[in-house]
Amino acid sequence: MRIKVGVIFGGESVEHEVSIISALQAINKIDEEKYEIVPIYITKDREWYTGEMLRDIDVYRDLDLIKRYATNVVLYYKNGSYVLQKKNGLFKGTVKEIDIAFPIVHGTNVEDGGLQGYLQTIGIPYVGPNVYAAVAGQDKTIMKDIWKSADLPMTNYVWFYDVDYRSDADEVLKRVSKLKYPLIVKPATTGSSVGIGFCDNENELRDAIDDALQYDSKIVVEEVVNNLKEVNIAVMGNYEHQKVSEIEEVLSGNKFLTYTDKYIGGGKNSKLKGTPSKSKGMASTNRKLPADLDRKTRDEIESIAIKAFKALGSAGNSRIDFLIDEKTNKVYINEINSIPGSLAFYLWEAKDIDFTNVLDEMINIGIKDYKRRIGKTHSFETNILAGFADRGGVKGMKGAKGKLK
Repeated sequence: MRIKVGVIFGGESVEHEVSIISALQAINKIDEEKYEIVPIYITKDREWYTGEMLRDIDVYRDLDLIKRYATNVVLYYKNGSYVLQKKNGLFKGTVKEIDIAFPIVHGTNVEDGGLQGYLQTIGIPYVGPNVYAAVAGQDKTIMKDIWKSADLPMTNYVWFYDVDYRSDADEVLKRVSKLKYPLIVKPATTGSSVGIGFCDNENELRDAIDDALQYDSKIVVEEVVNNLKEVNIAVMGNYEHQKVSEIEEVLSGNKFLTYTDKYIGGGKNSKLKGTPSKSKGMASTNRKLPADLDRKTRDEIESIAIKAFKALGSAGNSRIDFLIDEKTNKVYINEINSIPGSLAFYLWEAKDIDFTNVLDEMINIGIKDYKRRIGKTHSFETNILAGFADRGGVKGMKGAKGKLK
């Protein structure tokens, strides 16, 4: 009997469309002899839909088609199974059952622990990072603070809340002034280079902060690495076991890798059914693969990547981005993508591990992590409320109210 895999994608995120591309790439490569694929699309207004039509990217050109012909569902636990139940209509029966959820989501509200929290609450096995790792992997301030405590090499940085900047911008800028220009400004919890600004002086800094504040309430300002070479590596596993992919060098004509570099430019002849020729996800990025690195630098990046992955408690398949000063050969860790665009399949293919095997391994890690999780004690059989009524219960508390004043 095949394992029923619910591939969840979309969501209320600025990376909504990127998630669709990544998910459909994966759906086309999952081994259907082993797994029954159940596509689950979350719209930007947070409605969940399922249906075979969701496997074709053409339907996303007109979202009204999805609302008209796909089935609006909710996922919950029912009689020992995890079911997608029809949400509307006279007959609200079970549409599909799934055995494991596979979130292929990017950005705020989905990759950041929100979706993982729901899946863990209802108890379903799921692929990828748990709640804690997802939060840390999405919030650059938490991520950097954890890596700082692990003594991993990073550029100098400052972070602050929008309320602090709006109430006293001069004080925040005073803190930032301890950093050396040029600087890069980032919303703390978005991805795909959305809202990022590069600045050489305070006027440009103010403009970049104003732009970033449109996307997030928490902002990070970092020193830029000079003589920059940007390289990425993927790590697969969990806190017990890890392995690394090939390393790529990302090529861009811009000062930093933009959303356009990542997802719009450079891709032709897509193999994804119904996909526009320039929508290949991170697979379309211009790159040198493998990266041109000496053995020492390669070993350093692999070692730091594994330490960073473990420090965050990550699981599944993450991509970790590095910055190298080519003049000094100094390596800096930049950030982790807990559920990377295109699931970084191209980094594994460069090591002769095809996408189908990557997906199979990710699902198996999810199953193993679930078995480990349910083997731990999370609740007790004792019901402390059982004798509560005998002790006066809520009424007794009302009588004690005066004594507590």
